[in-house]
Amino acid sequence: MKQVLLIIAICIASSISAQSIVGKWKTIDDESGKPRSVVEIFEKDGKYFGKIIQLFREPGEDPDPICEECEDHRKGQKVIGMEIITDMKYNKGDNVYHKGEIMDPENGNIYDCKLWVEDGNLKVRGYLLFFYRTQTWLPFTGE
Repeated sequence: MKQVLLIIAICIASSISAQSIVGKWKTIDDESGKPRSVVEIFEKDGKYFGKIIQLFREPGEDPDPICEECEDHRKGQKVIGMEIITDMKYNKGDNVYHKGEIMDPENGNIYDCKLWVEDGNLKVRGYLLFFYRTQTWLPFTGE
């Protein structure tokens, strides 16, 4: 009986720690604390990608902006539908997604990226050399 309970506990613990990043996440502005966008993360050929599917715009802001600051193939693309997370790989040992990139469509900057789920939220860390910034994205429930 003790062995069965131990096996059940191990299965529950491993399923909790191995939460997937696949789904829709609401990004939050660092300065205002307001929602900025919804990013849908999906798996393709063993790698993970994320694209903007919705923007939360303030009055007077362009509801369907174009990425003028982008310096790569995304220059001139509409931000809605734009792939901003690319080539993330899952590392089972650390339970993180890494070795990909994230792009900030507001300034066109591209950063190395690391993603992981913590307390039901998505932690998004962008790196530039030794410096990094971590954001918390919330599960999007359609609100």
